[in-house]
This record gives sequence, structure tokens and C-alpha cells, in this order.
Amino acid sequence: MLILRQLARYRFLRSAHIATLVDRSLDRTNDRLCRLYHAGYVDRPRAQLDYYPTAGSAPMVYALGDLGAQLLTEGGAEFANLEWSRKNREAGRPFIEHQLEIVEFYIALVLSTRGRSDVRLIHPEEIITSAPKHTRSMRNPFALRASVSHNGRSLDIRVVPDLVFGLMFPDGSRRCFMVEIDRGTMPISRSDFRQTSFERKMQAYLTAYGQGQHTQQFGWKTFRVLVVTTDKKRARSMIETLHQLNVPESPGSSLFFFTLADELLRNDPLTHTWQDGRGRAIRLS
Repeated sequence: MLILRQLARYRFLRSAHIATLVDRSLDRTNDRLCRLYHAGYVDRPRAQLDYYPTAGSAPMVYALGDLGAQLLTEGGAEFANLEWSRKNREAGRPFIEHQLEIVEFYIALVLSTRGRSDVRLIHPEEIITSAPKHTRSMRNPFALRASVSHNGRSLDIRVVPDLVFGLMFPDGSRRCFMVEIDRGTMPISRSDFRQTSFERKMQAYLTAYGQGQHTQQFGWKTFRVLVVTTDKKRARSMIETLHQLNVPESPGSSLFFFTLADELLRNDPLTHTWQDGRGRAIRLS
């Protein structure tokens, strides 16, 4: 059941991810996954064959199957629909890769905080559990809505973070974060603000902060947005665009911390040096 719950939560996971999340050896996890797959409880998305073209020993990607979803439903879980196998067949390579990159970041957090007494990871589920009742009843509790003013026009927009987590310290203080895993596919700016862009995302975060959405939805005093992007040039363009945004009652460019994906892979995310929108070196812990 624990494996099924993790797949329902993250949609796509490599076998190594699952082993870490359920705290079991990889061999034992692979054996269990094989049994669940042949019984129809978990699925192996076909799109992974695009980037695992040979048999080799690359970690297999798994997803929840229809029988697994039915079993979780019998245990009290709720899903919009139970056609997980169909959704898995329709999922394309870019979507799967993005989901896996989100999981990679989260796994790094889990490993970084596991066994430590000076900091504890606040998982997304814990944030929802402790949130106000109206937030817990939302279809997507982490979605932030903001009324944004752009070129004299008011637009209602929504931003959904890729991941939300917190860090709890021994004195009871906490730091809360929302994460954007940027794969370089979204334009940084567009002439039409109604279309998706990273500028629009940053504007939405700043406005939601200025309007106190984080306090209303989660009871947070403050939060920061972590942006993991592809290269230095793109990061500079993001920061330059950020400096042009002026949102009252928001922290401005210091709301965002930036880093590069390849650098983060080589470092502990808590002790890794991030750069905020003002160019200052920041560590999460």
C-alpha cells in the first residue's frame, strides 16, 4: 500500500525513488514492484522507452495502475477518475521527465534531512493537514490565485508550484518554500501577458504574496520561491525580468532564490549556495 500511495502522490517514480521513499533496499523494492506490475497494480509508462531505448540497467519508471487506484479507493482515497492506465499511456516524454525532476529534488531533501536533529523536513501532506479548513477542501490546496494588474488591465491568474515544503528548526521556527523546476521550455516573457510565461508566474507569486494568499491558505508569515533552471543565461534573463516587476506589499526580487539544475545535482540542497533576485548568496538552512 505504501508504494501505491507514493505513486498516487507523485504520478511517476523511478524504482530508486520508491526505494528511498519507502526506506527499503533497491533489490527488495524492485522485487515488490515486479510483483505489483504483473498483478496489474502498477504500470510502466510506454513513453519511457523513448529515453530508455535499450534494455540496459537504467532505473525503470513506474506509475499507478487501475487496480492500484481501486485498492487505494477502497482504503479511503479519492480520485477524479480511476483510468490511470489510460492516463499513463497518454503521458508524453516531456511531462514524465518534468515530474521525475520534481521528484529528484524532493528525494534530495528527504536524504538531506533524514537522521538530522537540527532540521526537520515538513512534507507537503503535513502542510495541508495543518492548513485552515477551507484550504483542505480545495481541489488543489497549493494553487495560488491573484488579481494581477498589467498595462492598466486586471487579470485573475493562478500559479501552481511544482513542489511545496518547509523546514522546521529546534527553536520551533520554520521556513516555507515553493519550488519551480524550469526546463527551459517556457518563454520568459511574451508580448501578450495572457499567455503563459515565466514573467507571468513571477508576477503571480509576487501579487499573491502582496495580497496575503500564503497567510490565508497556509497560515504562513512568509515564504520563498526556489527556481531551478537550466543555464546561467536563462537565470540572468529571469532576474532581469524580475527587476522590472513592481508589486506593492511584496518582498520584490528577494522573494525568489535561483540555482542551476546541474549544480544542484552535485550538492546538498540545504547547504547549496542559492542566489536571490538581488544577487545575494543564500542557503536554505
